[in-house]
Amino acid sequence: MPIYEYQCTKCNRRTSVLTTRISERVRAVCEHCGSKKMTRLLSRFAMPRSEEQRLDALSDPSKLGDIDERDPGSIARAMKKMGQEMGEDFSGDDFDEAVEEMGSDSGPGDDTGDTEDDF
Repeated sequence: MPIYEYQCTKCNRRTSVLTTRISERVRAVCEHCGSKKMTRLLSRFAMPRSEEQRLDALSDPSKLGDIDERDPGSIARAMKKMGQEMGEDFSGDDFDEAVEEMGSDSGPGDDTGDTEDDF
């Protein structure tokens, strides 16, 4: 069952329309303002990939260049991206709280005296 997305030309909000068949003619009506002046949008779609393809994408060095190991936000974004590639969802209060704790333990400008050479 396809789901089509439309944008209202009157209020600029999106409406999704579920159809029972691809051949079914859709008459979209804005669920927010009731307008029938709708523009069909190109929807995103998922392309299945094997586990090997997902791991290859994660190991691509060009995708790791913007990670700053001293910035918890940067690490959090990288973890979310890795989670999405592996089909896991790293989001929510627990994850955000853990990222905040990482930021409060150490970060740029902290005076703990540790350097990269200490590791």
